[in-house]
Amino acid sequence: MLRLRTALLVLGIGATSGGALAHHSFAAQFDNTKPVEMTGLVTQMKWSNPHAWIYIDVEDESGNVVNWALETVSGNGLVRRGWRKEDLPVGTVVSIQGWQARNASPTASVRFLILSDGRRLFAGTGTASPATEE
Repeated sequence: MLRLRTALLVLGIGATSGGALAHHSFAAQFDNTKPVEMTGLVTQMKWSNPHAWIYIDVEDESGNVVNWALETVSGNGLVRRGWRKEDLPVGTVVSIQGWQARNASPTASVRFLILSDGRRLFAGTGTASPATEE
């Protein structure tokens, strides 16, 4: 009976800890010494947890279009910061301020997103941002 309880406890902990194991620290994936700024067209928005993702097409220096994956806080966190799901329909032009992924892929952590009407939406946790907050 003790073995059965132990096995069930181990299975229960394993089944519920996946989200915690999947989560990562900012410093593990992004480099706060490599800020990025870009403007592009929204191709997709995923309101997910533990992080929401925005995908935008950005034209590089050579004229090639690159689809960037942009990580933010959770979808719930964005709503608490004043974001609305209708803010980012496909085709919306946005500007991004954030930090490049350490692996130099077209991935970034978003600090701010600026809409074409000038609204500036905070997208990050603030824990990885430089000491001076705007």
